[in-house]
Parts: sequence; C-alpha cells; structure tokens
Amino acid sequence: MSTRTIIEGCTQALVPIVPEDQPLSISLASVFYNPEMELNRDISVAVIAAYSELIASHKELNLSDITYVDALAASGIRGLRIAKEVGINVTLNDWNQDAHDLIKKNTELNKLNEKIKINLGNANVLLHKERYNIVDIDPFGSPTTYLDAACNSAINMLAVTATDTAPLCGAHLNSGIRKYGAVPLNVEYHSEMGLRILLGRIARDLARHEKAMHPLFCHATRHYVRAYLDIKKSAKGADKCLKNIGFISHCTKCSCRSVHYGLAVSIPDKCGVCGHQTNIAGPLWLGPLHDKGFCNSILEQLNKRELGKKEHAVKLVELCKNELDVPTFYDQHLLSKKLGISAIPMEELLKELVTNGFEASRTHFSGTSFKTNAGLEGILDTLRRFR
Repeated sequence: MSTRTIIEGCTQALVPIVPEDQPLSISLASVFYNPEMELNRDISVAVIAAYSELIASHKELNLSDITYVDALAASGIRGLRIAKEVGINVTLNDWNQDAHDLIKKNTELNKLNEKIKINLGNANVLLHKERYNIVDIDPFGSPTTYLDAACNSAINMLAVTATDTAPLCGAHLNSGIRKYGAVPLNVEYHSEMGLRILLGRIARDLARHEKAMHPLFCHATRHYVRAYLDIKKSAKGADKCLKNIGFISHCTKCSCRSVHYGLAVSIPDKCGVCGHQTNIAGPLWLGPLHDKGFCNSILEQLNKRELGKKEHAVKLVELCKNELDVPTFYDQHLLSKKLGISAIPMEELLKELVTNGFEASRTHFSGTSFKTNAGLEGILDTLRRFR
C-alpha cells in the first residue's frame, strides 16, 4: 500500500494514496481516508477536549483517566488527533489488517505508544465487551449496524456520524425505513429531517440499555450528519428522554407542518391551513439539537487551537449555538417563490419577524433557511409586506 504524509492540526499521519482521476470511494484503498472530513475531525478535537475537561472536573479525574474509542478507525487519524491534541487514553479499532498496521505506524510516528491501544477485530464485539467514557462510531454509510453495541459501551458520551444521507432524508425512502425504523420525508428541510431521524433511532436504542441522551452539538454538513450526545445511565431518564420522540405532519401543497409528541398519537390527515392531504414523518427526535453552554466551550477550544478548518468550524458552531430551538426550518426562497415575490436579505426578514413579536434565527442547515416560532400564515404575512 502506497502512502503519503499529511498533517491535520498538530498531528502527522500516513494515509493511502488514491489516484487523482478516481472518485473517492472506500473500495479504492484497503484503508479509507477522507480529506473532506477534516472539518469533522477539527470539530471532534474541540468537542472531545471540551467534554473531557467537563467530566474530569465533575468526577475529579485526570485527563489521562478518560477513555475514548474510535471503533472504526481506518487510518486512525481521528483517534491519533484525540490522543495527541486532547491527551486522553485512546483505543483505535479496525477489522482490517492493513488498517491495523497503518495505525501502528502512525502511533509510532507521533510517539503516542503510551496513549494509544490498537485493536484488530470486530467493532461490535469490542463494544459489547468493553466500556469507554467516550465512544465514537464513524462508519462509511449507516451507523445502525453498530448502534446497539455503541449504546451498550458508552459511559459518558456517544459520538455518531452517518453518511447515508439519501435514506435518512427520504430520497431512498424504503432504505431509510429499513435502517432507521422510521419514515423520513424528502422535503425542503430534509437535512434537518435526516438529523432528527438519526437522533430518534439513537434515543430508542439507548433506552433499551436504560440510558438517556442529552444532545450537546449536532449538525448536518454537506454529505453527512454528526451527533455528540451526553449519556446518563437511568431508566427514569430514558423514559423522560423518549418524551422528545414524535412525528412531523407535513403538507406538500402549502408547506405547513405540525409536530406531535409521543410514539402512539392521533394525527389529523388534512392540513389545518389548506385542507390538503398531509404526509407523516417519524418517529424522530423533536427535542433540542444543541446545548448553548456547551457550544461556548467548543468555541473556546476552537479559538485556542491551530486547525486547518478553524474559520469554517467556528462559523458552524456559532450558527448552531444561536439557532432557535424549534423543530424544522423554513426556506425563504421556496416560500417567496410560492408568493411570486423576490427573496429579501435574511436579516431583514428576521428583524421583521422579531418586530412582529416572534422569535427567529438563521440556521446552520443552509444560507437561505431560518427558524421561527411563527406559524406558516404568520411567516407568509410577514413576507407579503415586502412586495
């Protein structure tokens, strides 16, 4: 296997050389490395650093007492960075012998032999056998194959990436139903739909292990969604957590939507605004996506580090921190098109909504999206004033 040396943060790593004329694919190299996920890894370093300091202070631990596992490590770059740039104990696991050998070389390259334990084996076997303070699963595709084992293993935090956005967002409906046990809808807020479908699945899997989750920072970025979740072992906590599960009723004609909490609920089949037939998405997570206080801790970590995607990471976290805590966003361009008017600057729209007594914010999902506690009719009335 031919390799090249890359640097992310302050960590060096050997990664496979993929032909430049070939599209990025896991099948092109025995060990997968995706340079496009550097932003994801930069944020991971900041999140894990902030969280490690948090649990160390609460439990009176040293950072070296905290354990982290990347159960699907591939080249090992994420775990290498966590070990070197955060300073906690890291386990890197992969079933592939080439990956195991490359991780060993990268561990020696960064002089991290005392910080990193390398394991060759099945991720589910490892996670059912061992417990870690922080469990990270970042597969190529859906994480659902590993969720039960990850929920079993995680003591304090669970970090999950999903790159199968088509099933999550409703573009591949049947695949989404099979993998996530939920119905996703391919609507204008499909990116948020995918994130909430994933969180709903994780919350239900955790509940089987009598564990509750509190989302610290969750985002949808380009071709993947990523969630960082605080975990507590508590049957009562799990029951309370499941109260954030429910359904979204969406009208494809007028874009009106309503949320319905609970796993067994009565949902009207007609839109309350236009009377058109509605579609139902869920079960999914209707609770918060971010902890604003923890977002501040992430920003502190980002601002004091040398990171390749620092500017992008800071902007993303700030958008998430300031995002209004309500399910589903609206797309201004889509609504303006329905009204036959031109879109206006986002800040003008947000200011007008606030002036009218509503709450409103930008979102991290797209530059044309916004969240508000105004109903659809209130939003449309506000937009009409700009004709």
